[in-house]
Amino acid sequence: MGLQIRNLHKSYDDLLLFSNFNLDIAEGEITCILGPSGGGKTTLLNIIAGLVEPSGGNLVGFNDKVLSYIFQDTRLLPWKTVQENIEFVLRNSYSQTQRQTIASRFIKLVELTGFASYYPSQLSGGMRQRVAIARAFAYPSDLILMDEPLKGLDVKLKMSLLRSFSRIWQTDKRTVIFVTHDVDEALMLGHNIVVFNQTPIEVVAHKTITDSLFSRDLSAPKYTEIKSELLRVLNH
Repeated sequence: MGLQIRNLHKSYDDLLLFSNFNLDIAEGEITCILGPSGGGKTTLLNIIAGLVEPSGGNLVGFNDKVLSYIFQDTRLLPWKTVQENIEFVLRNSYSQTQRQTIASRFIKLVELTGFASYYPSQLSGGMRQRVAIARAFAYPSDLILMDEPLKGLDVKLKMSLLRSFSRIWQTDKRTVIFVTHDVDEALMLGHNIVVFNQTPIEVVAHKTITDSLFSRDLSAPKYTEIKSELLRVLNH
């Protein structure tokens, strides 16, 4: 059945964000959400996470899901090392030995072996974001919410992080909802790409991509065509 958002309603004072909004989220896949700034994408994630109360509607299939959330800022604990930051979110679920093993595994997956004893202040922004990705996947969650975690990073660093994310997802295919402004990010990661319009939000485009994450070539005609179509809808 998947995860379903049905007849969602949310407003702030005179701003109506969602009115009878509906969206299906495929489980075990990555759904990327594109849309204009201030268009309610983060609010939707926060409603799913239970951080914001909707004014009406139903979230079907979400109640029994354990969530991880990757924010724009990494929210690492500055007084803990890379290893300790990841182990910290596992403290109620695993023994100390298990925590160490799991943290080490995910540190390796995001190619930070050798940096386990570093503190966040000793890492570059991209490395900190890799720790945040590793931490989210290390946590025993069913659903990972990502709110523009690559925003503001340069293209080379962004591509490196996308590869890290793809590698880690391939080993552990969670359900992911990824909010972004960047069409290339959506094309690199999304199995399903949905486009929101201005408020009150509606889904104005939906693309499905079945290619594996590692076989995607954004310079190929197939992808340039999809990108052009998505940009056309976004800029409409």
